[in-house]
Amino acid sequence: MKVGAVIITMGNRPEELRALIDSVAKQDGDPVEVVVVGNGSPVPDVTEFSTHVRTVELPENLGIPGGRNVGMEAFGPSGRDVDILMFLDDDGLLARHDTARLCREAFAADPELGIISFRIADPDTGVTQRRHVPRLRAADPMRSSRVTTFLGGANAVRTRVLAEVGGLPDEFFYAHEETDLAWRALDAGWMIDYRSDMVLHHPTTAPSRHAVYHRMVARNRVWLARRNLPAPLVPVYLGVWLLLTLLRRPSRSALKAWFGGFREGWATPCGPRRPMKWRTVWRLTRLGRPPVI
Repeated sequence: MKVGAVIITMGNRPEELRALIDSVAKQDGDPVEVVVVGNGSPVPDVTEFSTHVRTVELPENLGIPGGRNVGMEAFGPSGRDVDILMFLDDDGLLARHDTARLCREAFAADPELGIISFRIADPDTGVTQRRHVPRLRAADPMRSSRVTTFLGGANAVRTRVLAEVGGLPDEFFYAHEETDLAWRALDAGWMIDYRSDMVLHHPTTAPSRHAVYHRMVARNRVWLARRNLPAPLVPVYLGVWLLLTLLRRPSRSALKAWFGGFREGWATPCGPRRPMKWRTVWRLTRLGRPPVI
C-alpha cells in the first residue's frame, strides 16, 4: 500500500520540520511521499529531502483543516494517488522507523479500518497527556482500542474514506474538525483505532496556548452538533458540554470568549447538515462514547 504524508507549517519551526521530515524519510519499506503545505507562509528549505518531498505555499492561512485538505488534494482528488495518508504536526517526530509499515499492515489486515490515531508522547518524559487518548477511559494510554475520534496531527487515514465521506471541514479553521470527519466515517461504516505502538513525539503543550482556543472550541462544538447529530440529541450534547465547561471553572475572559463562540455557532452557517443514522449513535455508544459527551 502506498503511503503519503501531509504536514502543514506556518514556517516558524524550521528545525522541528526538518527533523520530522527526516523521521518520515527513515521509515521502513517503500519511501513515504511528503507534501509540506505553507499555510499562509513560505516553506522553510527542505531541499535535502527533495526526492520525496513537495511543497505548496498558500497565499493565506486556511486554518488547520483547510491546509490539510490542500495537502490531501496534492496527492490527487481525495488523495487517490496513495492508499494511506498520514497527517503529522510540524513540531512532531515519528519515534520509530516502523510506523508506516505498521499502518500498511493494519489497513491491509482489517478492511473496515478507516482511520488510525497514533499515541502522542512527550519526547523527554515519554508521558502521554490524558487529552491525547481519544476515549473517555483514558487512564491507560498504552492500551490500544477502537475509538470514536482521532488526533488531528498524529494519524493515518485510508484515502478511500476521504473519497467516500469527504475531507476535513474547511470552515472549522481550528478545533473539532477531526471529530466531524470521524463521525462521518463511522456513519459510513468505517472503524477507527487508537494504536499505542504508533508514536509521535510531541512536546507537552496546553491547547489554550492558541489565542482563539475558547471561541473556536465553543463555536465548532455547536457546528459539530448541528451538522452531524439527530435533532433530539443536539440540545442534549450541547447542554452536557455547557455544564462541563462551567464545572471546569475557566477564567472570566475565557468564559466570555467561550460564550461568544457558542452564540456564533448558532448564528452562523455551519456547512451541510447530514445527521448520522441512529444505528451510528448506537455504534458510538457501544464503543464507549455516546454522542452526548
